[in-house]
Amino acid sequence: MKFLDQAKVFLQSGSGGNGCVAFRREKYIEFGGPNGGNGGRGGDVWIECVDNLNTLIDFRYQQHYIAKNGRPGMGQERAGPNGDDAILKVPPGTQVYAEDGETLLADLVKIGDRSLIAKGGNGGFGNAYFKSATNRAPTHANPGQVGTELTVYLRLKLIADAGLVGLPNAGKSTFLAAVSGAKPKIAAYPFTTLHPNLGVVRAGEVDFVLADIPGLIEGAHEGAGLGTQFLGHIERCRVLLHLVDATEDDVAAAYKTVRGELKAFSLELAKKKEIVALSKCDALDADTIAAKTEQLKAACRKKPMVLSAVAGIGMKEALYAIGREVGKDHKPDAYEAALEAHDGKWIP
Repeated sequence: MKFLDQAKVFLQSGSGGNGCVAFRREKYIEFGGPNGGNGGRGGDVWIECVDNLNTLIDFRYQQHYIAKNGRPGMGQERAGPNGDDAILKVPPGTQVYAEDGETLLADLVKIGDRSLIAKGGNGGFGNAYFKSATNRAPTHANPGQVGTELTVYLRLKLIADAGLVGLPNAGKSTFLAAVSGAKPKIAAYPFTTLHPNLGVVRAGEVDFVLADIPGLIEGAHEGAGLGTQFLGHIERCRVLLHLVDATEDDVAAAYKTVRGELKAFSLELAKKKEIVALSKCDALDADTIAAKTEQLKAACRKKPMVLSAVAGIGMKEALYAIGREVGKDHKPDAYEAALEAHDGKWIP
């Protein structure tokens, strides 16, 4: 299934049915009177978060969603049927924006979340509604209210606990494939990953979802490479694992390039908890790794982890470091108890 994380759709709620003008005409009843029924209500437009979806590809092939109109009222005070609702089914993490692209209308995170986007028009009153002591035979009825038309933008931000960032070919997809059941495309050329991938990872007693996004290059916020169009998928993450290719000539510059693009995209994203690691360390000797580690430490102001997804070096430590951050939110009680049991050091 092709991945699509943005879509533009046209929505229209149903119009209400018109009220009816009718009078009773029955044998042996001297005075009949009005008995026109009310019109039915127009259908609403809802957006619902459902399971088993992870892309907005369906909205590329159907871009118009129109709810049914209410039916008009009838004689004998029969109300017209209401119009059927139009329901858009979207994956978890979908945001709905108004036509200006900035006004957030709904944010659907959990399965079962629903949001009313366009309300249907009310049905008109029949002439029986207007009967009174001073107006015994009204000859007018109300028309139904017109439905609402609007265009909205759907944007998908994947629900993940941790995200992988780095330059192209930093080893992000290899890391994801090594620690989860995900099978991203892996090759030795830039931008092998063209869309985000998700994998479920277990570290001790903590399960979390790990997201791998396409690599960033200098000038990504201005559209270079694949740009920053996929960075929104890690805005919901609690922690970021920043992988720096140890075979780079200047690991400090590689780190600063990605950090600069994160800050240019969103200050909130740049403030997230970050774990820094040197990847592909199986390709270097111990002395070179030590020198690269010191260079990266000076740039990020923290000691980076050393790992290799191919050789399995440092993978467990990296997963447990992520698990510690995720565990603070997923299992706060277990986290606090483990801190006490291990003298302030939590072991997943």
